[in-house]
Amino acid sequence: MSEFRIHHDVNELLGLLNVRGGDGAEVYIDLLQKNRTPYVTTTVSAHSAKVKMAEHSKTPEDFLRKYDELKSKNVRNLDPLVYLLSKLTEDKETLKFLQQNAKERSEMSANAASSTTTSYNIPATSSKMSMQELEELRKKLGNVTASSNVPQSSEVIRKMLRDRHNKKNPTQPNPVFPNWVYDRPALIGDFVTSPTPVGDPVVAIGTMPLAAQEQALVEDLLYVLIGVDGRDIAAQPVLGRQSRSFIVDPSLDMSIKELVNRILPVASCYSTITRFTEEKSSFEYGQVNHALTAAMRTLMKEYLILVTQLEHLHRQGTLSLQKLWFYIQPTMRTMEILASIATSVDKGECMGGSTLSLLHDRTFNYTGDSQAQELCLYLTKAASVPYFEILEKWIYRGIIKDPYSEFMVEEHELQKEKIQEDYNDKYWDQRYTIVQHRIPSFLQKMADKILNTGKYLNVVRECGRDVTCPDAKEVLYTLKERAYVEQIEKAYYYASKVLLDFLMEEKELVSRLRSIKHYFLMDKGDFFVHFMDLTEEELKKPVDDIIPPRLEALLELALRMSTANTDPFKDDLKIDLMPHDVITQLLRVLAIDTKQEKAIINAEPTEVSLSGLEAFSFDYIVKWPLSLIINRKALTRYQMLFRHMFYCKHVERLLCNVWISNKAAKQYSLHSAKWFAAAFALRQRMLNFVQNIQYYMMFEVMEPTWHIMENNLKSASNIDDVLCHHTSFLDNCLKDCMLTNPELLRIFSKLMSVCVMFTNCMQRFTHSMRIDSEMKRLTFGNSASTERTEEAEKKRLASKFLAEHVDALQSDSGFEATISKFDSNFSTLLLELLDKLSIYSTNDCEHSMINIIYRLDFNGFYTERLEKMAIERSQKTAIYPRIKYKCKQCFFVPNFSSCTLM
Repeated sequence: MSEFRIHHDVNELLGLLNVRGGDGAEVYIDLLQKNRTPYVTTTVSAHSAKVKMAEHSKTPEDFLRKYDELKSKNVRNLDPLVYLLSKLTEDKETLKFLQQNAKERSEMSANAASSTTTSYNIPATSSKMSMQELEELRKKLGNVTASSNVPQSSEVIRKMLRDRHNKKNPTQPNPVFPNWVYDRPALIGDFVTSPTPVGDPVVAIGTMPLAAQEQALVEDLLYVLIGVDGRDIAAQPVLGRQSRSFIVDPSLDMSIKELVNRILPVASCYSTITRFTEEKSSFEYGQVNHALTAAMRTLMKEYLILVTQLEHLHRQGTLSLQKLWFYIQPTMRTMEILASIATSVDKGECMGGSTLSLLHDRTFNYTGDSQAQELCLYLTKAASVPYFEILEKWIYRGIIKDPYSEFMVEEHELQKEKIQEDYNDKYWDQRYTIVQHRIPSFLQKMADKILNTGKYLNVVRECGRDVTCPDAKEVLYTLKERAYVEQIEKAYYYASKVLLDFLMEEKELVSRLRSIKHYFLMDKGDFFVHFMDLTEEELKKPVDDIIPPRLEALLELALRMSTANTDPFKDDLKIDLMPHDVITQLLRVLAIDTKQEKAIINAEPTEVSLSGLEAFSFDYIVKWPLSLIINRKALTRYQMLFRHMFYCKHVERLLCNVWISNKAAKQYSLHSAKWFAAAFALRQRMLNFVQNIQYYMMFEVMEPTWHIMENNLKSASNIDDVLCHHTSFLDNCLKDCMLTNPELLRIFSKLMSVCVMFTNCMQRFTHSMRIDSEMKRLTFGNSASTERTEEAEKKRLASKFLAEHVDALQSDSGFEATISKFDSNFSTLLLELLDKLSIYSTNDCEHSMINIIYRLDFNGFYTERLEKMAIERSQKTAIYPRIKYKCKQCFFVPNFSSCTLM
């Protein structure tokens, strides 16, 4: 059980028990993980737990009846549950708390029920029900329950199973027996009962001598033992799964009647077995039940041979009632076991793996009885043959041929092409799945390996390669499970190696991942410089005005004119203009499988048009089977990392352009240089922030994590390990780059916005200064020369542009106030970011994030302010305890409705 599942179950349990306060779920989860041990069911422990629970129960008969019913239905984990309940009965404090909790819950339910209008006659709360009234109510409820559990007819069950199969496999309908097989009861080996007797005896058997009574009863018993009514012994009609009972002539001598009643259970078992074999041999009940009925019929042949031999002795006049009882006794045990198995399979509606589980458990339960164990072993081996044939095709070739839905692995019709399109596509997890109730109990431990073995081989087969395990041997059921376990493990290791070698060597998975790293993680610096120089003007346009083929052509040019030209997979890189910015994309991804998913997906798009820079991203063409690893989910994570860093690189270029413009602006004469120095200092702080953030993401997060993943891939033993390492790499990168925390991302995006606004303001001012200088040159130049028409027009436009910008600058109390405001906003947001990083690195043990603080606060400039903020926060916490919301699985904020980014 995963840590997330334990966390979920503990929280659910605490909620049901109405436990609030205390240490919370974290303490209990740690205790469970440290102290959990696998529960090994034994016959002794299960029986003692059952006895203890029956003794503790107020109605032990009902408890035992329910236990036997669930046991007959082959309910999984029944014994571990009873064992846990028996342990709870030993803890008095826990029992007292549970009783109090049950009382409170019943009162709450009663209050909720009383608030609604009902037409039931409920006794007044002031009067208490007597024990007699309670007993009568209990009997009525029992009768209602019994009437609702009337078994369905065999014909209805067959039709239901047939329809279910035909719906799943419309091209392969089940073969069906003709109707006359079921309409002619005389063809069945069981009793043909009629409402009226065929004929009344002329003379009552009780009036005959004892010798004549014995001979007549011997003949009747020989008929009854093969499913035919006798003259003085008649079979009673049965309803559903009831055992057959018989009516014996009441005038029969008591001594003979007693001996007859000892033999009749064999006939009852014969009737049960015959009905079972006739019903379960139908195609609708699957191959395992069909094989089981065939094995039972083989054993029944020996029984019929015995009855035939006894009939021969009777004809010779040498068979007495005592001899019949003597000869039939060795067969009674066999018939009882067969009838018990037939009843359990029928009552539990077992098919496929559940039938094998029941037979396996019976085989082990008869450990002290060698004859009974040998009989059950024979039945289990015979019934497991068709199941193991399906298993062999799956683990040796990756093929499922399961026409009756009996095998533990179920195939779902999914298109592998969608794995490149749909972010939430779960092809690898849902194409083939385990069906728990179809797993034989003796294969429970190997279920995951069986599933993965066939999945690995199936992937290779779908690539057009025929693959068969070289160590393929017939898998046979034995009491020593090591025999077939070794076969499954050999097939698993072979399948793992075949698929891993196929992906790593033939499909060059690591080279593909390295190629993706070059572009999505900005590994090729010269390529990006060249690409951004080529596309700078194009990406400034609104996204609707951008021509994608032009961007594709510029991308091709940048690839050919940089070191990326040596990449053999460069042609798989494509341009993708996203319909939303990176923050919206992040929220859409984080909302998947949550209550907010539908609201976010259906939200109306914003009226603000995206620029090409905000919408730009790369995409990558991945073909099967590499799409199992580099699926749409992985590519989306790569895209989020790329868009995050690409925008940071864009902001860095803007700040560098401001630096270049500032160098040219130094030659202009200014009335006051105070605000100009402040603008230079602010630009340098912004540039230092952006460059350090980029350095942190690329060299302290992505590169170390990438090398860890590369080393892990070298030691991977199967494709699931590769998937796990790759996913872990992307998750760690997203988390450490602050992309999984909307609160940090909100502050960071505001910082980037402030930097962009500052660069725009500085570029406008520098451009204004350049135009001002040009105007002075044109005004105070050579007055003797004649101004040209172009210069006059240029002067007019420059005067208009300068006037507009001067008005804009002076409207905010001068440019000095504007720079001061930018400085204040940037410093406030930066301090807020550093403060949040300090909190997360301390509380959530995200130690890598603290490296950002060390890089940005290398000289202790922000230390004093951060310490002051920490003191103020601790004082607030002392007054208002802060509730920490955290998901240990992915560190996402669980309640997106409170996120300010939405």
